[in-house]
Amino acid sequence: MTAYIDLDGAAAVVTGAGSGIGRACARSFAARGARVVVSDINPERVAAVTAEIESEGARAVGFTADVTQQTAAAGLRDACLDHFGRVDLVMNNVGVLALGPPEAIGVEEWQRVIDVNLLSMVRSNLVFLPLLLAQGRGHVVNTASMSGLLAHGYDRLPYVTTKHAIVGMSESLALYLRPRGIGVTCLCPSGVNTNIVEQMTFLGSPSTPRSPDYPVVEAEIVGELVADAVADGRFLVLTVPEVHDEMVERAADIDAYLTKLNQQEHR
Repeated sequence: MTAYIDLDGAAAVVTGAGSGIGRACARSFAARGARVVVSDINPERVAAVTAEIESEGARAVGFTADVTQQTAAAGLRDACLDHFGRVDLVMNNVGVLALGPPEAIGVEEWQRVIDVNLLSMVRSNLVFLPLLLAQGRGHVVNTASMSGLLAHGYDRLPYVTTKHAIVGMSESLALYLRPRGIGVTCLCPSGVNTNIVEQMTFLGSPSTPRSPDYPVVEAEIVGELVADAVADGRFLVLTVPEVHDEMVERAADIDAYLTKLNQQEHR
């Protein structure tokens, strides 16, 4: 069964939509005719993005939500149903980082990152999947990261771990949901101009976060890439082709690949 939706007239829920990638995706969905529930933990940003979408002639409703609360997912579902009469698209787009040497990041920070990055998607699945399965159509977008495919970031180990988990969750969901008419897209951005620094907690000795020297793209480009993937029913969205090439290199000989990265680190 082909799993895709027509964004024109669709009803979409986007978390983390108050800025960055979430905002860009909400606007791209709306530009293609979707009606959007704009959700974020920051009420001022919710109001601003909702107003932006409405000023461009599309329909949107704001919903302030803390994704670490199970009631938030249910509230988002109900808001979408109450305002738009249906739910077609759910984009789970949140992320926080704890940065520092692995031995400096305590259990409390691990728990916080896991709760926000990973368990928020579990909560979303519990609320939205029964609805999508019952109607036999829809689409789920999960925001992971290049760090969920390539583990450069040992200085942000909880983030890398949760993003790897999101990639695995998304791929497994695609195997389960696609035959049931529901598409799944996993977004794995590398460098994107966002305000992610607001979500960073630094521990241990100060250092510059590690990352490969890949091009940085604008959030608006990512929004269009995700909207295209939803319309086409595609699974993986990368923001630069270099990530694909590195994945191929890693798969060909992982020991040689790790040796190369270690050598680059100590030059």
